[in-house]
Amino acid sequence: MAPHLRQQPPVREYCDTCAVRDRSICGALTSGQLMPLATMRRIERLGVGETIAWEGAPSVMIAIVRHGLVGRSLLLADGREQVVGLAFAGDMVGRPFAAISDHSLTAITPTLLCVFPRAAFERFAAASPPLEHAMLLQSLDALARTHRNMLMLARMSAPQRIATFLLDLAERGDRTPAGHIAIPLGRQQIGDLLGLSIETVSRRLRAFERAGHIGLPGQRTLVMHDPTALAAIAGGRGTPSLPADGRRQVMA
Repeated sequence: MAPHLRQQPPVREYCDTCAVRDRSICGALTSGQLMPLATMRRIERLGVGETIAWEGAPSVMIAIVRHGLVGRSLLLADGREQVVGLAFAGDMVGRPFAAISDHSLTAITPTLLCVFPRAAFERFAAASPPLEHAMLLQSLDALARTHRNMLMLARMSAPQRIATFLLDLAERGDRTPAGHIAIPLGRQQIGDLLGLSIETVSRRLRAFERAGHIGLPGQRTLVMHDPTALAAIAGGRGTPSLPADGRRQVMA
């Protein structure tokens, strides 16, 4: 685990100026309600590839991504690690109300986290219905994305998978100073996440660019020119249980 910052920032000022507060679980609390929780937290910076929680290890912390991108990963039988989900700024990571972590958490980009001791966080949440409600809503959103990912890997074509990924990135990802959408993953990482080869990822991105749906001003930047066209290719992101061919898919 990366060491926390030696000099922690002032609690109230840090929370009041947080750019992602409104889209995190903290947004459910007023400044006065938030202060007791905020005094429990420490700030940690993670470099690329640094891990803050390990699959199968005791679950000791809950964190909120203030900036950056965290990958949720599982260990395969052959020793390889597979990223199965992404946590963007504003997302909660960690495993509340469980003694063991069910996945590892590793920074994909330089990341800033607000980290809370799990036991203290759970006690506070149990006494704060607004926070518990916000945690439930974010967990349900994450579950819906998991269902969509299951459908994507089981039924969607390569263009559909990449279109879905780009739309999700546009909705939840960071912006560059120029206003472009940051692509935090390399082509190989995108392929691993979507179950595609690096060649397929590169070929489909170029095809979307030639069609005028997106712009790629750099290897790691994206401009959305025609999100409606991408949504049509993705097959209708608003109904994740209904593939583009109209068949209904049951997800256990």
